[in-house]
Amino acid sequence: MLAPASPSLVCLPPCEVGTLARVIPWIIIAVVAVPILVVGFMATRRNTAASEAPADASAARTAEQEFAEAEAYEAEWHEQDKERYHKERLP
Repeated sequence: MLAPASPSLVCLPPCEVGTLARVIPWIIIAVVAVPILVVGFMATRRNTAASEAPADASAARTAEQEFAEAEAYEAEWHEQDKERYHKERLP
């Protein structure tokens, strides 16, 4: 007499149809939604990059001057903080 087949090894056609019905929405998402999201992300990046550029040379000089002032202030603050840190050290 033959031993019965294991239920996990036997897959009847209705089982395959049920699996296909569960997979089709994921295939649609992969084919439709993912490219739409990628295109939207790329368009947003392009707009952001275009808006970050200064409008003219005057604005660029002003921005450079502000950055230089900020870096000078940061260096001054760092020196003051070093002095304060040495004063606050515990014995």
